Amino acid sequence: MDEASLTVNNELDAEMVVSWLSDHCYQCVYQPLGVVPAGPGPGIPSSVDFTVGTQHGITLQFNSSLVSLELCKVHFHFWEHGNYSLWVKNLNDSSVVNCSMITDTEPVNSYLPIMVAFLLFTGLALLSAVGGTVMGLDVVKNLMFRLGNSMETERLINSELGFPGRTVETATDTILPTPATPSRRLRSLDTFRGLSLVIMVFVNYGGGRYWFFRHESWNGLTVADLVFPWFVFIMGTSISLSVSSALRCGLSRFSLFTKAVWRSVQLFLIGLLIINPNYCQGPLSWDSLRIPGVLQRLAFSYLVVTSLDLCVAWNSLDNLPVDAWWYSAREFLLYWPAWLCVVVLETVWLCLTFLLPVPDCPSGYLGPGGIGDMGQYPNCTGGAAGYVDRWLLGENHIYQTPSSRVIYKSHMPFDPEGVLGSINSVFMAFLGLQAGKILLHYKDQHSSIMARFLIWSLVLGIISATLTKCSLNEGFIPVNKNLWSLSYVTTLACFALLLLVSIYYTVDVKRWWSGAPFYYPGMNSILVYVGHEVLEEYFPFRWRMANSQSHAEHLTQNLLATSCWVLISFLLYRKNVFWKI
Repeated sequence: MDEASLTVNNELDAEMVVSWLSDHCYQCVYQPLGVVPAGPGPGIPSSVDFTVGTQHGITLQFNSSLVSLELCKVHFHFWEHGNYSLWVKNLNDSSVVNCSMITDTEPVNSYLPIMVAFLLFTGLALLSAVGGTVMGLDVVKNLMFRLGNSMETERLINSELGFPGRTVETATDTILPTPATPSRRLRSLDTFRGLSLVIMVFVNYGGGRYWFFRHESWNGLTVADLVFPWFVFIMGTSISLSVSSALRCGLSRFSLFTKAVWRSVQLFLIGLLIINPNYCQGPLSWDSLRIPGVLQRLAFSYLVVTSLDLCVAWNSLDNLPVDAWWYSAREFLLYWPAWLCVVVLETVWLCLTFLLPVPDCPSGYLGPGGIGDMGQYPNCTGGAAGYVDRWLLGENHIYQTPSSRVIYKSHMPFDPEGVLGSINSVFMAFLGLQAGKILLHYKDQHSSIMARFLIWSLVLGIISATLTKCSLNEGFIPVNKNLWSLSYVTTLACFALLLLVSIYYTVDVKRWWSGAPFYYPGMNSILVYVGHEVLEEYFPFRWRMANSQSHAEHLTQNLLATSCWVLISFLLYRKNVFWKI
């Protein structure tokens, strides 16, 4: 999987060293692939077989082993399961070396399973939409009503006369529960949360082993890098709405703060358990206990942002003076003390990131270490962020296999949920809190809500473009999930607001879409997240595959496992079962 076969044929009379470099590796040194001996005679090549990666384009470099002279260089994107031959020979009996690539066996289309899965789920969505439209027609409603009345009449007759061999039901057996009062809860928020969660479960289960469903090695974004910040963002939005509702009900701020502390402690402890799965084999060993994690970061962000909101939230928003100079920007200006605290936190992050002295590393280093930056700083993975984690938590208590190992060959432990990145996760949650303030201050004013979401998205997009210089690696602060860089937060918050606008419009404004099926896991997010982590290795979420080198089989397994959690959340929703912390 993700590999091809390359046969290098050397017709030269000198031994040749083959090196390679991935297009995805920024400012990296060439890595040795192997040595091809000299040809045994004129026109008779020596051949050596190599295995090469197919995820990204590769540059192959051929050097003479005697004088380290570059003979030729070939850039090529290999494709999965293809067989290729590369011929190295002198051109027309001259000293000019020619390298030519030939495809011996055509590769397979590794993206075909994704296309099939996309068409399948799109078809199911269309069938569901058509079915919902048909069921909403007056003719169908009347037909269902008549059928329902006839069935009810038969049930009443049977309940009076009784079935053979069956006792008569009492009156209490046939009483139906009173329908619950319709909730004012915004379905778009739960749909947004559920969408983020479903994608998170899918990529955590493997994402079909496609590289774009895995986390980026360093700078840049993949699908897997989108979902966790979105989850943090919508958590901030929910904090704003829940705190406002609790204050209107007369609850004290201190009681809400103690509840937030207790909830954060529970999240942190649950996170410790699920990322250290050796608890099934006995007591947790402190020697190798990983401390940071997804739920731990959620706990920290939740506690800080809830505390900030409790300091600035108003008990009532109904009596604000409409003629005040700040009224048109009230969702922002009324909470300036909280914004001031966030600015201070971001200043701390910037100072620590760019000014903290890190042994044997340049100030403000944001690179992956390893073979990156021409191999000058192999032990500097993450710069100040990695140094703070190793100093504060210890090397044995952070993530041991970061994504930078795949391409950049870094060997230092580095935790993508580390201490410095948690400051920016607070900022992400706070931007979600700001979205919640917009929903509160412009309640039922759909145009105003969507306009402000779009304005905030534009502002954050401009900030991201400035910080990154609209480039992948050349900006002041590149987009980086491992570091949770400032540009990463502003970029993902920009995307989150755009996505929230579209979901809000289709689900809560026009009601074209109910939010299903994402609405159901969004209502039970903690249970789905913890459950998918704990039960990951159990059937039906995983089984022994007939071909473990097949994207199709991995994709089928991961999609079915994710669909199982969507189904579980739907059944729990129907039973009114929700796990709240």
